[in-house]
Amino acid sequence: MRIAMWSGPRNLSTALMYSFGNRADMHVVDEPFYGPYLRRTGLQHPMRNQIIAARPDSADQVVQALLGPIPDGKPHAYHKHMTQHMIDGMPRDWIAQVTNVFLIRHPSRVLASFSAKYDDATPADIGFVQQSALFDLLVAQGQAPVVIDSADIRDNPDRMLRVLCDAIGLPFDPAMLSWPQGGHTADGVWKDVWYGSVHQSTGFAGPEGALPVLSGRFAAWAQDALPLYHRLRDVRLL
Repeated sequence: MRIAMWSGPRNLSTALMYSFGNRADMHVVDEPFYGPYLRRTGLQHPMRNQIIAARPDSADQVVQALLGPIPDGKPHAYHKHMTQHMIDGMPRDWIAQVTNVFLIRHPSRVLASFSAKYDDATPADIGFVQQSALFDLLVAQGQAPVVIDSADIRDNPDRMLRVLCDAIGLPFDPAMLSWPQGGHTADGVWKDVWYGSVHQSTGFAGPEGALPVLSGRFAAWAQDALPLYHRLRDVRLL
């Protein structure tokens, strides 16, 4: 099984990658399209040159690797994807060949976290529009993509990971509930910029508190993204 986990940034995505990566039967890949995305957009993200050097030159090469033999003879692979990387021109025909899951988070929480790390954020950087479009693409192809909310995972990791595994036809493994402190060997080269707090973790954090209060453009972006979030939340796993 190849699992494609689609989310925007700051969605619990790295912690969930660590969860799946702690299974002995799972190979994990961290944001495989990040290099081609930076090449195509010219965006000046932190560590841009190192990221480009660490990923294949083209998106087609990324796809070939994702669909090719799974390393180390493992039966399953977990691909952590950022929806904002799927810009125009990125191949999408391969997506129907993998098991697709959509990881969502309330836009106010996403923007509060993302803006603290990246001053030049734009609505395109948080991935809600792209996530909704990818969901529609799969539905149009006759699929019923799985949706899971990061808040539900944090509220009850054991239950929600069992529900998620059942939904995709993967046996649950209790090893998914914790992981070693300090990160994973599959971490992208950008780990030192983005993964500081999750590197201190050994499991999922507890339930989140009250929604952050945003102002200015971030409040407006969160309001714009809210219908897209609720649309997927309405069909999430329970």
